[in-house]
Amino acid sequence: MKANKRLSSVLLAAAMMLITITGAVQLFAQNGAMNTSPGSNRSNSTQWSVQVDQVDPGDVDLASSFQLAIYESLVDELSKAKQFKQVFRDSDRNANDVPDLLILKTSVQKYTPGSETRRAVTTIAGETKLTVRTQLCTRDGRVILEHVVDGNVRFIGSNLRATHNLARNVAKSIKDSPVPGPSHAVPVQGSQGSAVSKKRAPSVRPHAGALQG
Repeated sequence: MKANKRLSSVLLAAAMMLITITGAVQLFAQNGAMNTSPGSNRSNSTQWSVQVDQVDPGDVDLASSFQLAIYESLVDELSKAKQFKQVFRDSDRNANDVPDLLILKTSVQKYTPGSETRRAVTTIAGETKLTVRTQLCTRDGRVILEHVVDGNVRFIGSNLRATHNLARNVAKSIKDSPVPGPSHAVPVQGSQGSAVSKKRAPSVRPHAGALQG
C-alpha cells in the first residue's frame, strides 16, 4: 500500500510538472505571436516620414476643387493617423533634408459626381464615387506599397465629403499594411519591374449619421 501511495505521489508530481512546463511554453508562444502582430508593421512605418504629392487626375475630368480637396484631406488624415514621423506637403523644402522619406503618389482612376439633391430624397441614387490608386515610393522611385482605394458618399452630405472618406480610407489602408523599415525596403518585382505590394482596400462607407457630422 505504501509503495502504491509513493508511486501515486511521484506520478502526480510528474503530471503537475508537465502541466507547468506546457503552460510556460504556450505563454512564450503567445508572447512571440504578439510581437509579430500587425502592430509591428505600424512601428516600421513610424520610422519613415512621408511627403504627399499633388493629386494626378489622369484622364478623369475632375474639377480642380476636388483635386485640392483630396490633397488637403490626405495631408490632414495622415497627420492625424501618426503613422509617420513627419508629414510634408508637396512643396515643403524641409523634406529635402529628411533621410528616410517616402513619397505618396495619388492618381484618380474613376469619378462619378453623384447628386446631393437626389441623395437627400432617396438613399438608392445620387451616390458620389471616387477611386484612386496610391503608391508609397522611395526617393529612387521604388514602389513599396500600392493600393486601390474608394471613397464614396451614399447618404446625406456634400459631394466633397467623398474626398474626406477617401483620405480616411487611404490612411487606414497604409496603417493596416506591412511597411518595411528604411533599412529593409527590399524591392519585390511586380509585373512592370517595380517593387510593389499590391492590394485593393475595401471601401468604407459611413452610415448616414456619421456623414451628417
